[in-house]
Amino acid sequence: MSGINKVFLIGHLGKGPDLRHLDNGDAVASFPLVTSEMICKGDQQQVVTEWHNIVMWRSIAESSVQLIKGQLVYIEGKLRTRNFTDRSGIKRYVTEIAADHFEILT
Repeated sequence: MSGINKVFLIGHLGKGPDLRHLDNGDAVASFPLVTSEMICKGDQQQVVTEWHNIVMWRSIAESSVQLIKGQLVYIEGKLRTRNFTDRSGIKRYVTEIAADHFEILT
């Protein structure tokens, strides 16, 4: 049996999408999304905030130009981890949400 890799997020854009085009013409957009939740620790409530790296490709990337910083959005996609070597020669890993659908909620 194969697994399921599906992510659903509702959060606010940390900044507007950075849209660029690769040499082959494919559009790619990226932006941070922030989510928050309340958790109880004993008799105290605490807000836990997470930042997510969102990446969109091709037509969905092109349509992301309508998104602006602070907007509440619904994101649907897959969890992806990639690696690269930084300028110091150290191998780094980045986990991103490869979005395949979004909806503006505000």
